[in-house]
Amino acid sequence: MEHSTIRLTMAQAVVRWLTVQFTEIDGQRVPLFAGVFGIFGHGNVTCLSEALEAVQDQLPTWRGQNEQSMALAAIGFAKAKRRRQIMIATSSIGPGALNMVTAAGTAHANRLPLLLIAGDTFNNRLPDPVLQQVEHFNNPTTTVNDAFKSVTRYWDRITHPAQIISSLPQAVAAMLDPADCGPAFIGLPQDTQEIAFDYPAVFFEPRVWAIPRPRPDRSTIAEAAALLKTAKKPLIIAGGGVRYSGAETALAKFAAERGIPVVETIAGKGALTHHHPVHAGPIGIIGSTSANTLAAEADVILSIGTRLQDFTTGSWTAFSKTARFISINAARFDAIKHRALAVVSDALEGIDELDAALGAWKAPKTHLPRAKALFAEWDALLDDHQTPTNAPVPTYAQVVNVVNAAAGEKDTLIAAAGGIPGEVAKGWRVKAPNTFDLEFGFSCMGYEIAAGWGCAMAQSGPGAVGGTPIVMLGDGTYMMMNSDIYSTVLSGHKMIVVVCDNGGYAVISRLQQFKGVPGFNNLLKDCRIQNADAPLHVDFAAHAASMGAATRHCESLADLEAAMEWAKGNDRTTVISIVTDAYAWVPGDADWDVGVPEVSDRASVNKARAHQEEIRAKQRVGV
Repeated sequence: MEHSTIRLTMAQAVVRWLTVQFTEIDGQRVPLFAGVFGIFGHGNVTCLSEALEAVQDQLPTWRGQNEQSMALAAIGFAKAKRRRQIMIATSSIGPGALNMVTAAGTAHANRLPLLLIAGDTFNNRLPDPVLQQVEHFNNPTTTVNDAFKSVTRYWDRITHPAQIISSLPQAVAAMLDPADCGPAFIGLPQDTQEIAFDYPAVFFEPRVWAIPRPRPDRSTIAEAAALLKTAKKPLIIAGGGVRYSGAETALAKFAAERGIPVVETIAGKGALTHHHPVHAGPIGIIGSTSANTLAAEADVILSIGTRLQDFTTGSWTAFSKTARFISINAARFDAIKHRALAVVSDALEGIDELDAALGAWKAPKTHLPRAKALFAEWDALLDDHQTPTNAPVPTYAQVVNVVNAAAGEKDTLIAAAGGIPGEVAKGWRVKAPNTFDLEFGFSCMGYEIAAGWGCAMAQSGPGAVGGTPIVMLGDGTYMMMNSDIYSTVLSGHKMIVVVCDNGGYAVISRLQQFKGVPGFNNLLKDCRIQNADAPLHVDFAAHAASMGAATRHCESLADLEAAMEWAKGNDRTTVISIVTDAYAWVPGDADWDVGVPEVSDRASVNKARAHQEEIRAKQRVGV
């Protein structure tokens, strides 16, 4: 029997295939690829853009202002959709492609799906070297797109139009695999994009993709149940995998019935609401005194859906050296870390099967009440730091409290780098599940505003939380990447942006000075200034207004409170700025292992080095 074919250029075939991929969210079939963020150049404008223009009503293309930020916006979208829908980012060759490498690293570190499509040089090499081509004298097959190999889960360069038949499904499978989830990269050489090929019609038949839920090995579950039953002071660490699995309800039920307190990683914050009966606070370097106390005392730790990065483990100083770990994780790589009893499984399936294997076992009756008492003390400490004072400049903690109070139940808080992450991880009281996005796996400066755009796009349709994205960031991050304020004005996707201006990179200046180095090149006042008239504070409200946003500068917390209410009623992106204290921070931190000079002429550095050695002596030995 003869199979029918459809003659298309490779670029047209790529786009047609993307439009017939679907997934199901809350029982509704939706496009797997919700849209494209694109900046066109000579590597993708004549072929790929021709194909995208023809399907713009099915697969909308949104114009970015910066290749990195549009890919970050795609990541913000994926987070808001809990990895169940994917956005595409496309660029030309050369610097446009390289701009997306940082975003690829962000998606890779955070285990998030992102499809990157970049133009590439000519396969036939007849025009070489083309504009923006970086030539490698010993390997002419190498282009800048090879840089993506270290920060993607799937990488391919299409050198023949037939290759997409096998490549595109592999890219999607990698992005949807909970164990291997991350960005996929497809390089499209200019001359291959234009070639027509007779594609089999079945290649373009609609396909509905499902995210798999791997179940745990039965013997491993039995072993995990036996180990947990020995615990006198068990602790659950909830990571981002809990949220992506949709295991929030199962986790809450399991923890409540078994009497085990739950602490949260940065990615896991928001799986439970702040005042949930089993919630005991954020753990680690930007964590709470309650969670870190419980971690130090725990004899068996059940970590679920977390890669146990140093900010969670206090560089592996937060736990007793004799404590045992059980790790439920879809990724074997993460599950076996630090000699854990590895339960390689989807979070929801793992929780359910472990629960069944435990029978009637419960933690000692006094354990959860003590955790709640510690958490109540932590809440009171937060209140102390967040309560307004007569100080002329408000603290981050006070600003966070005002914004938190003004936020609607379904508004999503977005932050990423600088001093804001520590303050919102500790002090943001989550009102509804999955309304908190702190990108601190890669701590990518510039994520915040871009992700706000992606989140705003995701706030409608099946599985959406709803509400308005509230972006909080410092002045340093704003200066690094702010152009998607204009993107949201153009596209009509509203967010509220709160800029805390503390005069530079304040939190890294804090670390610098804590380790004995004088303030240097972080705060604006400490950098090399040759123009004595240069302002040390930018008029962020005026800058954002020039991009079409509604704006207001606040002089006080009362001003900020009024500005937030005003912003909620606006019909477009609103930017609010307020000067904040560069030196006041909420306590509760765990230890952190960073490099400190082994020898120095500074007594302050030598003292810091001695303290660092004390920290390292507390570390658990593991892999």
